[in-house]
Amino acid sequence: MSASRYTYLGPEGTFTEAALRTLPEAATRELVPMVSVPTALDAVRGGEAAAALVPIENSVEGGVTATLDELATGEPLMIYREVLLDIAFALLVRPGTALGDIKTVTGHPVAQPQVRNWLAANLPEAVWESAASNADGARLVQEGRYEAAFAGEFAAPTYGLQPLVTDIHDARTAQTRFVLVGRPARPAARSGADRTSLVIWLGDDHPGALLELLQEFAARGVNMMRIESRPTGEGIGRYCFSVDCEGHITDRRVGEALMGLKRICPKVRFLGSYPRAGVDASDPAVRGELRPGTSDSEFEAAADWLARCQDGRG
Repeated sequence: MSASRYTYLGPEGTFTEAALRTLPEAATRELVPMVSVPTALDAVRGGEAAAALVPIENSVEGGVTATLDELATGEPLMIYREVLLDIAFALLVRPGTALGDIKTVTGHPVAQPQVRNWLAANLPEAVWESAASNADGARLVQEGRYEAAFAGEFAAPTYGLQPLVTDIHDARTAQTRFVLVGRPARPAARSGADRTSLVIWLGDDHPGALLELLQEFAARGVNMMRIESRPTGEGIGRYCFSVDCEGHITDRRVGEALMGLKRICPKVRFLGSYPRAGVDASDPAVRGELRPGTSDSEFEAAADWLARCQDGRG
């Protein structure tokens, strides 16, 4: 395995590359752009890279389905950290292009919902066609395939383009969450402000099946941060669930919730426990107040009581 190589969703000039370069270790790694999320992750599976950074969630559009599906299938991988990046687009054009010249625009499919209102107000007649990434859209503009691309302003010099309009976003608080994915190993020690990610399959379709899954979290005071259904490919109505919850697998409440899920579900894939980005683990407001009966010490006291009952000391 190449421990010095990280892959990412390319080509050069993507938001993914910008997110990757915020990691301190990126300065000492060979950063290799890949044409898609699957190829970036397959390079890790095949030992050609130590890790890959890929987008997983956008605050406007929701989950990045290519990443969710790749993590749910194939040889298991694990998330080790996350990066949050504020997202604002620039309209990149070839030099000399005016707004009135633009008849076709391109960008990643996840970008379109983030600039839809701006497009309707400023380029109502322009035809949108999707590209493999925002940077790939910039490359296509460079080649003359389209008049304009929505991408990061930082991508303009790479492709010899000019930012005709900058700071474009329908939602000013738009962010994308990226995850650094490697081969399975022991999770990092808990930080106090962690996220645990899973994929969960239901055993059979019956009334209350999803409720039974949710109760494993609720009964132990584990807050679910995200849940999305994804088709398994086994037929209409067959779904798995991509889940993020607060806490670390070594927290008793989280560990016992995972054991409960494993008992009632035919398959549970653990995708990692890792520090949440953009939060201060020492801030009491971030750590939150645990529900009564859900702290590690209370789980340990209950286990001790059960042991005493079992050996006649209860």
